[in-house]
Formats: sequence, structure tokens, C-alpha cells
Amino acid sequence: MSRTDLTAARLAPQPADYSIDAKGKLVRVKFGKKLNAAAIGSYASQLAADPSFHPDFSEIVDLRDVEEADLQADDFLKLADKIDPFSPTAKRAFVVQTVTQQHAARMHQILRSERNIAIFSTIEEAEIWIAS
Repeated sequence: MSRTDLTAARLAPQPADYSIDAKGKLVRVKFGKKLNAAAIGSYASQLAADPSFHPDFSEIVDLRDVEEADLQADDFLKLADKIDPFSPTAKRAFVVQTVTQQHAARMHQILRSERNIAIFSTIEEAEIWIAS
């Protein structure tokens, strides 16, 4: 890889930044401007491989920076059924501000039969719900 390629790779926006609070049993993830199946799949793979992660942890998903969501119905199904590293009982909170973000979160909520996914407009609301 050339020096220019390395610089471009470092400067390329990351599709998702996440942190794990193992003691609090919580994963926080913030997605960037473009949300697609590849970005979500990459995050899920990194998370599943992280030794600090456990599938029963709760998750706060911050979608507030997402400007473009390129996800089709089959992407949602594949993500929910095959790629999602969380257990079906894990509490999941989505934080949204736009209709596009709301739609992406709602599709995931619909595909999970458990009633452990909620959508909020602030991180603070999500944290309160996760802690309850």
C-alpha cells in the first residue's frame, strides 16, 4: 500500500465507532453519515470478535449523524437474523432525530419479536430506559 493509500485509509470516515462498558454491560455505537448493510456488518463483526463483548449486553445505537440509509428489506432481514451479535433478550435503544433514522430503527424493531427495543430522541432518555 502506498503512502497516499495509507493516508486516505486513515482519513476515511469510519462507518461506526463503538465502546464497551463491560462492568456496566453496555455497548454504545455511533454510526456515521452513511448507513448501509456493509457498515452494520462490519460493526457487528468487530463487536463479536471483541473479547470484552457479551451477547447479553445492552446497546445504545446513536443514529443521529446518519444522513443516508441505504438499506433494503432483505438487508434488514439478513442483519436481524444472521449478523446481529446480540442475544434476542438484550435491551437495545436507538437514538434518532430524523424520519430516515426513525425508519431504520423501526425496521429493526419490527423484525425482533421481543419487546426489548425502543426508540428515543435523546441519549439521556435511552440511558434511563436501559438502566430501568
